[in-house]
Amino acid sequence: MSEHDISGKKVAFLLTDGVEQIELTSPWEAVKAAGGVPTLVSPSSGTVQGFDGVDKGETFTVDLPVAEANADDFDALVLPGGVVNADFLRVDKDAQAFTRAFFEAHKPVASICHGPWLLIEAGVVKGRDLTSYYTLATDLKNAGANWSDEEVVVDQGLVTSRNPDDLPAFNDKLLEEIAEGEHEGQHA
Repeated sequence: MSEHDISGKKVAFLLTDGVEQIELTSPWEAVKAAGGVPTLVSPSSGTVQGFDGVDKGETFTVDLPVAEANADDFDALVLPGGVVNADFLRVDKDAQAFTRAFFEAHKPVASICHGPWLLIEAGVVKGRDLTSYYTLATDLKNAGANWSDEEVVVDQGLVTSRNPDDLPAFNDKLLEEIAEGEHEGQHA
């Protein structure tokens, strides 16, 4: 059991085909172990294809289409990475709106690896401190973010990390921010 109790807290995991599997499964299990209730939200229906790097991994069942999802029904949002996953999500208008709604409601959001691409398109990174996979640094800086190359960066409810090696720190801070609840400094 985690040191952070998030019993009963509902956590949306927004992803699609091409998700980096470990960046889904590791935080998902951490949320469950801390008493939270994870839900897989996706523009896809049925199942989504996970990847381990460039190799196909498992498939995961979608619980809720993003077009029908409402941020009011959740306590936090997790955006796993994977370059293909993130590239598809960042151009999906429903994914953008769903993500932005968490910021507008001051709710915790955690994003790892390529996941912050969606944060750029949702218009929520300007003036925020964050990290990502190193290839997104220029994109994030150009969007007004304060990017740094660190294992995990926390900025008023926004948790970001660089890659799967950072998952232990990412999961810990994700759970901490969910346990703390809404953050007034978390804004769109």
